[in-house]
Formats: sequence, C-alpha cells, structure tokens
Amino acid sequence: MRPGTGLGDLVGQAIHSATVVPRLYTAALHAGLGPSGALEVLRISQGALRAAATHGRGVRGRTNAMRHFMWQAVLTARFGIEAARTIAAAQEAGTPSRRDSGVDAHNNAVGQEYGLAHAGELTTGSSADALAALVPVALAKWDADELVWVTTR
Repeated sequence: MRPGTGLGDLVGQAIHSATVVPRLYTAALHAGLGPSGALEVLRISQGALRAAATHGRGVRGRTNAMRHFMWQAVLTARFGIEAARTIAAAQEAGTPSRRDSGVDAHNNAVGQEYGLAHAGELTTGSSADALAALVPVALAKWDADELVWVTTR
C-alpha cells in the first residue's frame, strides 16, 4: 500500500474502476445515442486508453492526460459537445479523488474544444483512425503544457 493511502481509498478506487463500463454505457443512452452509439462510446473509450497507454507511458501523468484529451475530442466530434460532457461527467461520478477529477476536467475540456474545431477530420474514417491521428496532437499539447497532470486550482 502506498503511504497515505488507506484501505477505504483503495476500495473506492476499485469500485470506481469496476463500474466504468456500465456508467459510460448508461450515460451514452441518457445522451440519446442509443445502443449502437453507446457501444461506439465504449469502443472509443477503450481505443483512447490503449493509444494513450502505448504512446504516453514513461512520463508521470501523460498517459491519463492523453487518454482524456483524445477520448473527449473524438466523442465531441462524433456525438456533439453535450453528449461528450454527459459521458465525461459519468466517468467522474463517484471518483475518489477530487484532484484527479480536476485534472480530468481540464484535459476533457481541451479535448472537447479540439473536437469541435476539428470535427471534419475526426469523423472521417473509423474511430481508431481518429485516435491514431490524435496521438501526435496529444503529445504536442502535453509538451506545450496544454494538457496537465496536476491542477493549480
């Protein structure tokens, strides 16, 4: 156990992680995407996680920042800003760490802004193509300190 991490914190993190798929699926349905749209949300989420894990590792916080940026950029481009925000809120619901949620909210907002501005590019081809195209963008935004791993708020 890490110093300062209690058993209750670890249980909360485990529960939050274990319930992410039903939370995202339900949020997508509430956003009006229907079952096929909700499944696509899960595919995009999984693809963003995989791409970020592959290309973001090695620097503390970068994988998570990239994942949230790419995930929200593609969701915004493909389903609209309100659906992306609804799904992002569901992801953060019940999170055991306010600090982590603040970081995620910042990186989500950067992704949403990018998704709005580049919807044409991000809706051509598959979601996997869109995520692959976003990897160098996410890395550049990380290097420019547009994506964060700690909040100063």
